Amino acid sequence: MSLPEFSEIPAPADCPCPGCAEAAAQDRAAVARSTRVRATRLVAAGAMTAAAFAGAGTAGTTEAVAAEGATPSSPVGTPMGDDDGSPSPQGMPSPSTGSAATAAPRLTRAQILARAQGWIDAKVPYSMNRYRQGYRTDCSGFVSMAWSLPGSHWTGDLHQYATRITKTELRPGDMLLFHNTANPQRGSHVVLFGGWADSEHTRYVVLEQAGGRGAVKRTIPYAYTSHGSSYIPYRYNGVQEEDIPGDGSDRAFPGAARFGPGADNADVTRLGTMLIGRGAGRFYQHGPGPRWGRPDSDATRAFQQAQGWSGANADGIPGAQTWRLLVEGRGKDIGPGADRPADHPANRPPAFPGAGHFRPGQRNDHVALLGRQLVAKGYGRYYRQGPGPAWSESDRRAVQAFQADQGWHGADADGYPGEHTWRLLFR
Repeated sequence: MSLPEFSEIPAPADCPCPGCAEAAAQDRAAVARSTRVRATRLVAAGAMTAAAFAGAGTAGTTEAVAAEGATPSSPVGTPMGDDDGSPSPQGMPSPSTGSAATAAPRLTRAQILARAQGWIDAKVPYSMNRYRQGYRTDCSGFVSMAWSLPGSHWTGDLHQYATRITKTELRPGDMLLFHNTANPQRGSHVVLFGGWADSEHTRYVVLEQAGGRGAVKRTIPYAYTSHGSSYIPYRYNGVQEEDIPGDGSDRAFPGAARFGPGADNADVTRLGTMLIGRGAGRFYQHGPGPRWGRPDSDATRAFQQAQGWSGANADGIPGAQTWRLLVEGRGKDIGPGADRPADHPANRPPAFPGAGHFRPGQRNDHVALLGRQLVAKGYGRYYRQGPGPAWSESDRRAVQAFQADQGWHGADADGYPGEHTWRLLFR
């Protein structure tokens, strides 16, 4: 698809809009001048031939913006809707964007997820006007960045870098795309698939740049919280499959010494990526990898238990057979009732740590444990993100709903867990 031609109209010096005020306050004049020159040259090239334009798009992919956080000149954006259906801006391709004829950079799934996680860890806010690492910080810019595309694309052309697949073929790093061709202003959105969160494949881990949330990783119903039936799965054409036979070395078990406490390597990342694809997404709040952690052992143990193994065969450390099943896509997926072997200490009801751990300003593992148990008991609707170790209003509301369901009122249903609440919750 050819990009729209445009000409820049200088804003009046006294323009009161927030964008102009911010630009003036932050003195982006130098970046704006260099970007205008680049945009003018690319538009001129595009007017000559599509091929010449494509060639211009391949030059200097991530150098489209000279400084992180800058706001380069770009074509007028078309709004897109976030998950509640309300419009939020979705930018058109930036002037430095290449065409689909540009060779797609080769990336492994672990690399795609790691690039996306970088923005999530940095809590990058949503904006159609601001750029980070050369990419616009909206939903399509987020996917463009994760796939290392030549510049920021939009929901109307991202599919040109991908191949349509089915729901059953989805794997971490793939894309779910909704482009409302009739009215792009309403609902158009794109996200990255992070792995199934249940064995029924009704919920999954999503990585996205969402209006009102910024860069987030959360678990949602398939295919999305709104316009779900309109989302189409796609696979990035440049993905380098790590578990497809090549010379045989990419499928070989790297050895048990690569896993377990103290391990920090690419094999840990690969293991976590494969486990997420088999239903272990709920174990990971961050990552996976490359540093070995409790989520890796819990997810591995859950997969081993799903195969009917127990004891030393389900110890949470992958052996050759565990690895073989994962890389070959064989064996059973992780089910909701197979998190850990029945005799694992983590299945014993934990002792109540004390009410002081569950108050505003508290941050500890007990809060995270409480939140996970509330989600397991069906109170996950109170969490927009997490749950995590920091006590939040989401925790309080979820506890309050649980207490109310016990028939309690007043001070007995204040949202702060006491010993009785704790005992019933973990019963």
